Amino acid sequence: MRGGPRYSGKHKRHGMNVQVVADPVGRLVWASPALPGGTHDLTAARTVGLIDALTSGNVKTFADKGYQGAGGTIRIPFKRHRHRPWLSRAQKEVNRAHARIRALGERAVAILKAWKVFAKLRCCPRRATAIIQAILVLEAVEASRYSG
Repeated sequence: MRGGPRYSGKHKRHGMNVQVVADPVGRLVWASPALPGGTHDLTAARTVGLIDALTSGNVKTFADKGYQGAGGTIRIPFKRHRHRPWLSRAQKEVNRAHARIRALGERAVAILKAWKVFAKLRCCPRRATAIIQAILVLEAVEASRYSG
């Protein structure tokens, strides 16, 4: 079906938004249920209770600029504003350090996307959630095989 609430004209397919949590090494720890692709990241994180869980557990988390306003223990990089068009040298250095830390977490997203089942996935978010959870289990089993 072309069109509809989840169809992306840019990518010519239906999209999904999945929030993931990775450990400091870049391994998948948790994945949220799939939500429609048009859902903003901050809205998705709030919907699945991720921000509240991380904050109540006092887990310091590094996220991208899409999580601006999340609060709690969620750390985001400095963002330019309309009235302040330039970042200071110190702010740029903080953003570079933040990006280095986040790069490890982005590895988890790459691991998830590397599964070929996602290349042609055409199903509802409920079925996609089951597939994502299965991949999460398989990745955990694989990680435990090589951890020693």
